[in-house]
Amino acid sequence: MLLAQNSTNFHIHAFRLQPFFPFHASKLFPFSSTIAVLHFPSKLALSSSRMSLRSTAPLAASLLVKCSQNGRNGSHVKRTTLHDLYEKQGQSPWYDNLCRPVTDLLPLIESGVRGVTSNPTIFHKAISTSNAYNDQFRLFEPIYDETDGGDGYVFVEVSPWLADDTQGTVDAAKWLHKLVDRPNVYIKIPATAACVPSVKQVISLGIGVNLIFSLSRYEAVIDAYLDGLEASGLDHLSRLTSVASFYVSRVDTLVDSMLEKIGTLEALDLRGKAANAQAALAFQLYRKKFSSPRWEALVKKGAKKQRLLWASTNVKNPAYPDTLYVAPLVGPDTVSTMPDQALQAFVDHGTVGRTIDSNVSEAEGVYSALEKLGIDWSYVGSQLELEGVVSFKTSFDSLLNNLQEKTNSMKLVACKPQYLFPIFDLQET
Repeated sequence: MLLAQNSTNFHIHAFRLQPFFPFHASKLFPFSSTIAVLHFPSKLALSSSRMSLRSTAPLAASLLVKCSQNGRNGSHVKRTTLHDLYEKQGQSPWYDNLCRPVTDLLPLIESGVRGVTSNPTIFHKAISTSNAYNDQFRLFEPIYDETDGGDGYVFVEVSPWLADDTQGTVDAAKWLHKLVDRPNVYIKIPATAACVPSVKQVISLGIGVNLIFSLSRYEAVIDAYLDGLEASGLDHLSRLTSVASFYVSRVDTLVDSMLEKIGTLEALDLRGKAANAQAALAFQLYRKKFSSPRWEALVKKGAKKQRLLWASTNVKNPAYPDTLYVAPLVGPDTVSTMPDQALQAFVDHGTVGRTIDSNVSEAEGVYSALEKLGIDWSYVGSQLELEGVVSFKTSFDSLLNNLQEKTNSMKLVACKPQYLFPIFDLQET
């Protein structure tokens, strides 16, 4: 095994797979026999007195940081709309980015951020564009403890190359769970037709189901979660949690292009409305499935709902309001994960109020009107899923190439795989 440590406590281990896996390694890493593992120490308290930081990177001057006194010297922390979002409406604001030094995460947490999501694209950008990722990283376990496993999670994603491999996904999820060995890590599985059945088999590990673009696929994800709870064999289910990531803005990107091709006034008037309409109907499906007799039987064993997580909340069309995919989707028992642009916009001028089911009939009308114009929701879901998997594979490959370059730059013994595999191993220092 190879080990290197630089001045910011960033570790890379590279080792051969075969001795560590009870299953065939090619299922987990189809093109390689070597793996690289990133180690980021955690269990960092919110007080700087317990942190050991060696980075000299300056704090980013973001709007969000300005909204809150950092509190690390005992000063008062100003409330933001993110606090109100959680305390008044029951929606957890998470941060959809990783490209920050740990010193920037502290103001985010103090401003109300309650978890972190990522994907291969974000991870690739973080690794390839800065050294910020080399700092000690994990600050969210205290939130996990305070909320009894409600928030404070960090995502670790199985390889997108396994999106069509049910058993390979199961094996990868189990291996990642064992290796990371942290209570507040979600193993992230894509909601492809092949991977949804894997949810049932690994639900006890803590699962985040990703890339949901349609109501039919979302219902299948919920059913897989319920199947997993029922098949767990546990008398007490209170420690089993999950989220289902329902993508929003990408839906409008695709549907808007289809509407523009149709070109009628009716079609053009529906631009920017498809994504939130479908999201509102997804919330109705959530309420229905988690109030059924089947669910009530599981509640008696302490089961927790699989929360809806709104993903892809950045506005991609500059003509649209910058909180379009956040403000209209506020509702209880949900998560909204926001990248910088959406997060700062909502802190600056977002309003807090329950909106997700404020006008269900309008959402139903939009959904039906789009169907009448020839928009095939099944096609939209399938196409976006395909694009999402392809995008994540591309970013995943680019990320691993960047990791190899960083490994070489740190003068480690050179590895020659086409694919290395990044995960987080969160350890206290």
